Amino acid sequence: MPLTKSLEKMLELPLFQGMSKTDMNKVLAHTRLGFENYSNGKTIVEEGAVCDSLYFLLKGNITVISKAFDNSYRITETLSAPDILQPECLFGFTQRFTKTFVAEGTCQMVKISKREIVKLSDEYQIFRINILNIICTQSQRVSRLQWRTPPKDIRSKIIHFVGSRCIHPAGEKTLYIKMEDLGHLLSESRLNISRELNMMADEKIIDLSRGIIRFHALEHLI
Repeated sequence: MPLTKSLEKMLELPLFQGMSKTDMNKVLAHTRLGFENYSNGKTIVEEGAVCDSLYFLLKGNITVISKAFDNSYRITETLSAPDILQPECLFGFTQRFTKTFVAEGTCQMVKISKREIVKLSDEYQIFRINILNIICTQSQRVSRLQWRTPPKDIRSKIIHFVGSRCIHPAGEKTLYIKMEDLGHLLSESRLNISRELNMMADEKIIDLSRGIIRFHALEHLI
């Protein structure tokens, strides 16, 4: 079976990197793959849904929505193909998605069940190693966060607050929050938060409107 352009994209995904085209053809021949196209605004996965499959983004972009437990604020960011949606949620104590994923424009996804993922791990060492690398990298990233030097000035606190809650600490991010809530979370007064945000807006680092803070390129601030 020849690889189509969409399936060539699968070889670029973290879980399939390093696999030969011969092995990939075998995977395609013996693995149940669910291909689906999503139109703009269509929800792909809802926060809290059981993670019993892995979702791979093959083409297009996805908006990721992360919410506080009390729904007092949320952050949105964009994932671009090729990528995978929260693979760390497939195993472990809580096997549920912690974010909502929505199609941004038209995007193409492929879904592979947990049963098929386990079978591929048994059959292909490189696939098994890739899974371990992804999960271990995620664990190490979270572990290192608590050992970093705490931010001292208000701007650094704001940037750290957003970056530590995103999948990728780069690109455009939008924070929906009241200034008083942000001040409370950062142990700063609303006035100081407002003053710093307005300075950042004047420097064209962010776009600021009522309850909305849009960071143009977070990687330039970290």
